[in-house]
Amino acid sequence: QVQLVESGGGLVQAGGSLRLSCAASGRTFSSVAVGWFRQGPGKDREFVATISNGGGTTYYEDSVKGRFTISRDNAKNTVYLQMDSLKPDDTTVYSCAARLYAASRNPNAYGAWGQGTQVTVSS
Repeated sequence: QVQLVESGGGLVQAGGSLRLSCAASGRTFSSVAVGWFRQGPGKDREFVATISNGGGTTYYEDSVKGRFTISRDNAKNTVYLQMDSLKPDDTTVYSCAARLYAASRNPNAYGAWGQGTQVTVSS
């Protein structure tokens, strides 16, 4: 089992940047794919980005392509989500999740979740 802790959220003006971190422990990190998802109050969980266990495969939700970049440092057991050109519509809670090996856009494919970190983008 893997445990995940997110950090890096906060308040930023539109057009600004934030870097979220997802630190993992408890299982060989190089065997897990990690996804980032976001969910607002009363809304379904939305896929943002995912990266395979080795880092060779990444997928992005269309609205974040070209603005967000997912990466990982297996030596530090951490996955990052670099968020640039932020928009007010990006405001919500972001969570990371882990599953074995292959990246997936489907949140139901992930078995371990972090507690989430709030991102607020002011206009």
